[in-house]
Amino acid sequence: MMRTIKATAMATLCCAVAGAGLVACEESSAEKAADKSIEDAVDDAVGGGAVGDTFSGTKKIKVGDLSVNVSCSGEAAEKSQPVILLLAGAGDGLDKMADLRKTLSEQARVCSYDRLGEGASDKPDGVQHQADSAKILTAVLDRAVGDGPAVLAGHSLGGLIAARYAPDHQDRVKGLVLMDATIPALNAGFSKVIPESATGQGAELRAQTLTVNGGKNPERFVIEDAKVRSAGDIPVEIIKHESQYAEVPEYGPALEEMWSKGQTQWLGLSSDSKLSTAAKSGHYIYVDRPDLAVKAVRQVTAQATDDLR
Repeated sequence: MMRTIKATAMATLCCAVAGAGLVACEESSAEKAADKSIEDAVDDAVGGGAVGDTFSGTKKIKVGDLSVNVSCSGEAAEKSQPVILLLAGAGDGLDKMADLRKTLSEQARVCSYDRLGEGASDKPDGVQHQADSAKILTAVLDRAVGDGPAVLAGHSLGGLIAARYAPDHQDRVKGLVLMDATIPALNAGFSKVIPESATGQGAELRAQTLTVNGGKNPERFVIEDAKVRSAGDIPVEIIKHESQYAEVPEYGPALEEMWSKGQTQWLGLSSDSKLSTAAKSGHYIYVDRPDLAVKAVRQVTAQATDDLR
């Protein structure tokens, strides 16, 4: 059914709220978990190139036995300026954020990558959790940034991964931009808004979304609820959509309220967090309002640069 209703609110909801793209929404069953864990594959960290390699263009890096597609462009305006790393949402490869990367690279060094299961990167060997995705992110930073500072700018699931990563890596993450990031307690909130007793489209949507969150998506990534942890006093810009679920029968207003409250929870990431709404924007803020996305990333990068001087 999801293959034929791409333009409907139901498809939009499954993709946006679950932090997954349409491909993920279309999955009817997940592959069986492999015996080999992703953790085994990344224990050797980065191979196939020097740490801190300031390459331009797109290339594959080896992370253990796996290949990860990374793209970088631009140059830092000054020595203390952090590298900007873009993280796309689930179901999206790095090409989805190519225009944003191009604009930002006019004034900074900017990199992006395909997470395992997305774009031109290898498929994961098994189910992934936050810790597994964090190891791949660390390997990408090691290769593209070295031991220098970074600003992470993530959309949807990419935003959630960045927000979970920053508290444990305050030595290198010096700023965050979250563009309609998947909310901290998505499963609990979604189950409350659409109860188990729901029927019809509501019941189908509930089942699909929770299934996707459970790992039946291209990345085999399990979206888990967790409390927001502090990343210190780094600059954090949180941008949420203006309207996304108005067309969802019966549950639209409650879903909007749930999402808005979840965005507010991300303020706990830092004592210097700010939340704003992107007027006239849906879930893909950097597509609907690229001006706001560019402004937020540049502001955070500039503040992080000042802090590092």
